[in-house]
Amino acid sequence: MAKPVIITVDDDPEVLQAVARDLRQEYGDRFRIIRADSGASALEALEQLKLRNQPVSLFLVDQRMPQMSGVEFLEQAMSMFPDAKRALLTAYADTDAAIRAINNTKIDYYLMKPWDPPEERLYPVLDDLLDDWQAGFHPPFEGIRVIGNRWSPYSHQVKDFLARNQVPYQWLDIELSEEAQKLVEYSECDKLHLPIVLFGDGSHVMQPTNLQVAEKIGLRTQAEKPFYDLIIVGGGPAGLAAAVYAASEGLRTVMIEREAPGGQAGTSSRIENYLGFPTGLSGGDLARRGVTQAKRFGVEILTPQEVKGIRVENQYRFVQLEDGSEISCHALMLALGVSWRRLDIPGLDRLTGAGVYYGAAQAEAMSCQDEDVYIVGGANSAGQAAMYFSRYAKHVTMLIRGDSLTKSMSQYLIDQIAQTLNITVKTHTSVREAKGETSLESITIHNSLTGETQTVPATSLFIFIGAVPRTEWLDGVIERDQHGYIITGPDLQKDGQRIKGWTLERDPFLLETNIPGVFAVGDVRHGSVKRVASGVGEGSICVQFVHRYLSNVL
Repeated sequence: MAKPVIITVDDDPEVLQAVARDLRQEYGDRFRIIRADSGASALEALEQLKLRNQPVSLFLVDQRMPQMSGVEFLEQAMSMFPDAKRALLTAYADTDAAIRAINNTKIDYYLMKPWDPPEERLYPVLDDLLDDWQAGFHPPFEGIRVIGNRWSPYSHQVKDFLARNQVPYQWLDIELSEEAQKLVEYSECDKLHLPIVLFGDGSHVMQPTNLQVAEKIGLRTQAEKPFYDLIIVGGGPAGLAAAVYAASEGLRTVMIEREAPGGQAGTSSRIENYLGFPTGLSGGDLARRGVTQAKRFGVEILTPQEVKGIRVENQYRFVQLEDGSEISCHALMLALGVSWRRLDIPGLDRLTGAGVYYGAAQAEAMSCQDEDVYIVGGANSAGQAAMYFSRYAKHVTMLIRGDSLTKSMSQYLIDQIAQTLNITVKTHTSVREAKGETSLESITIHNSLTGETQTVPATSLFIFIGAVPRTEWLDGVIERDQHGYIITGPDLQKDGQRIKGWTLERDPFLLETNIPGVFAVGDVRHGSVKRVASGVGEGSICVQFVHRYLSNVL
């Protein structure tokens, strides 16, 4: 934690130097000493401390200064740091003003000049003031702070990115927090360009892209080397497992993830059927453990970074990154995962990020405290989200088109939902329209069994209706099925015809695509089992096929 600050203000250079010297001698090991030669410059320093979220413990201020007296300065400083102790330095002629300040401005103490020797006339008083301050001191949050509007899609994007990359942050709503309003003023930012992201060094960025935030917090977005043994595209469970096994077996490995390690599974609030974790774990926790393990073996992780294309040149495979650069490898593994399927109804696209969300349970749950939450979907991801929201929301309503949850949800989740009093499951029900001007205000729902249609108030709608692959950029290179899933192994054979793009005499390995040395694992693969454990299994197994491929081409 940064040292708490003691600020001393005096327009007389000699006095200022002397008091700062004495303060550093006695308190410099525990407190940061800042001096200012005027009230105006001291207020500027306070604004910067506020932006850095650094605490101020004590003001020691001369009363008689031009432009702004000590009392006038303290009246303004108190609004910024109300808990800091306040002491005036006065000459004998100013004692009446000092006494009035104690009564009117709540000055804690006044000290006469000169204060020599400080061991008798300065330190005992300040020791008492600092002890009192320390007794009630609560260390401030030292991480990133995000100031924005709850209903802003830009704010949601920043919060979701930080949450999924497991970066601690403090959320300050500009409409609810006086502190947020002051910070916007101190940073001289336009409220029309929220959110503002404040970093620990006092710097800030307005409406940042994920890439800007990533670079600021130290995430790696560029590859260190031009060539690797194995490039893994996608950082979900399959990609992370492959990275761990490949690097542990000596392959120079880089993993490229366009959003955050963990993939869609990383957004899961609770996974309770994963082997070895009897009480369950969150998707974020699983991702964190996987990233830590991969880095320990030397895996290079690029995030957020996106692959826009691949090409093959002899035994080398190249990937083109979003910034136009290329890196190459001997073997390429596509662990792209899938993205949330979009619901095509009136009003939904316009309100996405402003009350309508795909996934995002962990990023938005705290904002839904004591509210009614609606969830669309009946599979495990929807059930896990419902259980998570039930801890914060007043009530959670699940809307499913089928007649029960049994067709698509694990029994343990069904049992938990049935036992949770503030969760209701509405069967045969779908959303027909989302309404609201700048944020979600209501939804229209329809019951297909009764034919009833009604509009209900709603501020938060979370959608979990399955997923689709984002593989359009592979068109013409990698064989895919009609839904966009990548075809591998025996599924590539079509009536004994030669596989398009295949150049070897042998048949493709089990997880190999139509391009030798290019593999696909996890949810993006045609015919895969859409479970975290199966993704981890495929990523692990695929590394053995990579070794077999490399043994024949190197």
